[in-house]
Order: sequence, then C-alpha cells, then structure tokens
Amino acid sequence: MKKTYKIEVDCANCALKMEDAANKTAGVNKAVVNFMTQKMTVEFEESADEKAVMKTVLKSCKRVEDDCEIYF
Repeated sequence: MKKTYKIEVDCANCALKMEDAANKTAGVNKAVVNFMTQKMTVEFEESADEKAVMKTVLKSCKRVEDDCEIYF
C-alpha cells in the first residue's frame, strides 16, 4: 500500500534526512520526501500496520530533525 502525508520541514537537507530515516524504518518499502510540495510518500510492506509504522517513522524523523512534523 502507498500513502502520501503532508509534512512540515524547513530545508531540503532536512527533508533528505527525514527520507533516509523513514527508509530505515521497519515496515517501509520505500519513502520519498518532496521538500517543494511538503509531502512524504510511503510505500508500506505487505503485512505492515500503517499507523504503527508511521508513529515509528515520526519518532525516527524527530531524532534527525527535531522540528519536523508529519500529519497523519
């Protein structure tokens, strides 16, 4: 399953850090962050619990960029 989320991030470098953190999260097949549109597209693994995975993604992203936000 693939879903798109609105995000809030201040710079392109921070967006790249968020993308890297999301891609390292269990349950995520692929994550792409678009700084210009302020959106994150996440493709989940087949059996992944989307809500639980996104909570983990947000925690991971907050570690690399503490003022970022993902709206889900």
